[in-house]
Amino acid sequence: MFDSATLSVRSSPYHRHAALILERQPNPLTTTPLDRIIRKCLANDPDDRFQSACDLKYNLTLAMEQDQPSQGQKKTKWPWAIAAACLLLAIAAWSPWFQNTKQPVGAVWFDVNPPEGWQFGLIAHSGGSSISPDGRNLAFVATSPKGETLLFIRPLGSADARALPGTQYASRPFWSPDSKSLAFVAAGKLKRVDVAGGSPTTLCDARQGRGGTWSEQGVILFGDVQQGLQRIPASGGTPSVVTQLNNATGQIHHHFPQFLPGGKDFLFLILFADSGKSGIFHSSLDGGPASRLLYTEHKAVYDSVARHLLYVQGNGKLMTRRLELNPLQLVGDPAVVAEEIGVGFGDPFANFSVSGSGTLFYGRKSGTDKMRFGWRDRKGQLLQTIGVPMDNSGMFRLSPDQSRVAYSSDITSSDIWMLELARDIGTRLTFSGAQKTTWSPDGRFVYYRNRNGIYRKAADASGDEEPVIQGTAEAYPQSISPDGNILLFGARDVFVLPLTGERKPKPFLQSGFSHWDAQFSPDGRHVAYFSDESGRLEVYVREFPDRQGKKWQASDAGGRWNHWRADGKELYWIDPDNTLMAASVEVHPTGLRIGRAEPLFRVPLTEGYTDYQPARDGRRFLVREPEPGQRPDRPMVVIQNYAAAIK
Repeated sequence: MFDSATLSVRSSPYHRHAALILERQPNPLTTTPLDRIIRKCLANDPDDRFQSACDLKYNLTLAMEQDQPSQGQKKTKWPWAIAAACLLLAIAAWSPWFQNTKQPVGAVWFDVNPPEGWQFGLIAHSGGSSISPDGRNLAFVATSPKGETLLFIRPLGSADARALPGTQYASRPFWSPDSKSLAFVAAGKLKRVDVAGGSPTTLCDARQGRGGTWSEQGVILFGDVQQGLQRIPASGGTPSVVTQLNNATGQIHHHFPQFLPGGKDFLFLILFADSGKSGIFHSSLDGGPASRLLYTEHKAVYDSVARHLLYVQGNGKLMTRRLELNPLQLVGDPAVVAEEIGVGFGDPFANFSVSGSGTLFYGRKSGTDKMRFGWRDRKGQLLQTIGVPMDNSGMFRLSPDQSRVAYSSDITSSDIWMLELARDIGTRLTFSGAQKTTWSPDGRFVYYRNRNGIYRKAADASGDEEPVIQGTAEAYPQSISPDGNILLFGARDVFVLPLTGERKPKPFLQSGFSHWDAQFSPDGRHVAYFSDESGRLEVYVREFPDRQGKKWQASDAGGRWNHWRADGKELYWIDPDNTLMAASVEVHPTGLRIGRAEPLFRVPLTEGYTDYQPARDGRRFLVREPEPGQRPDRPMVVIQNYAAAIK
């Protein structure tokens, strides 16, 4: 593993002279106008030298033009100065100390591990990383064993990383063009922080990070959930709309913008309900129609030095193709840069970035790609594994009679599969792209979300899928009331949708904060959910259907992914340490009495969502079990001069 480059000075006379130059700044060789040029050639810091022979030639020519003698003037000592400059140029051609040492001759790989005791943040809807434009610092999100999430900075030439205070729940970081500041989204706000120190400042509201870019003109362009791209000054302010979703054409997201050189034109990702129309598009701050460059369902990055566009195809293959800007067009054949780039489950984020000096920084897919479902008791003892190893899945739900599991698989275009627990047989239920399931109380139907809205299909696969509510891509089904008449759905806000009569949704949980996983209690009188309203994720219970009814906080040290026991007398959730918690629930005339939470066991960590399902009696829990020998948290990778490694 290479964490920094070292310079070894040999003992020949020539190398000893070079070493002396490195130790102290030499005196000028002449007093002619070449003095400035020669000093620049001999500068100790590589950043202060000319960056190429063409650069040196241009400055020599300019100096000669400015120093031509007038009539009657004596000639200067130009020939001697030119000879000295040519000598310096010859030395620069072979000596590594006079070259720009930012780039190695060939590609150099090395791994980057998280700080000891921490792990890189999960990239599904959070986490992320970015290398600074000058290529000197890595930024990444990491999570402690207690579940604290912070943004870290690690110099490229160091093995030590430091946390940036005040960056709890940071996600999707991106850099300022001078590499001195970072922007990120946390707790519903777009923030910025100086990497040299200081507390973050809030720039504006942003419900969820969907990528951003920062121009040299001081403009930040960012994506947010269910909206087009927005812009603000880098100092903060009220966002203004730059792009608008065209719902008539099936557009559902505008994400992950990147400014092109000049700070006016930009690239961004548009996702369509018809995934075949999705891709990287080009537009401008001046407005006008967007034009598509290529198909992908993940973010892309333009390398302005190599003039290449890097993008993801399939399930994590990083590709590159030359992109000319005038006119804007892709030329040449695509080539493979790297395999197994980390991508979010059901998320267009891809965990890679490129510096202005040609260094690639990326996270790899989790090593827990294979799993089975398994039952564990309240102490965490594994009682049974089910079926054969399968590709990792997203969220899953037990049927009301606990005979089947409906789960989503990203391997088959994020569709719903059905696993019969008694026979260990899994069959595909949907074929149009689907995620996030919930069951009807009678077990006859599975409700799910696709890019057109919420649909349902018979659990026995008979008949066609039926639309429930359309036109809202972020309409995730969350739970159905025990009588089967009401659906709770949404993303960040929770809405009530009657399933009989006029299907007109109305808000239930709506505020400046986010609310997830709203679950009806078995008697239908309460709803449990988790929210970031306190600054961190906690589990709450609210009366239903009164929007202004009583509310109780169930967790007190962080919580998410809540479920009820079938009799409503116990509530479960996952704490920040991935431990399954349980708390008793009693119904009194004056309201609920929620007991002190007790830890049960740590849920196995797999890629995607941490999920579990309680049995009806709460004595055992269905979880995903990673196959033995897999590593859940793999190091990230740096490739210096990645262009030399392109296949």
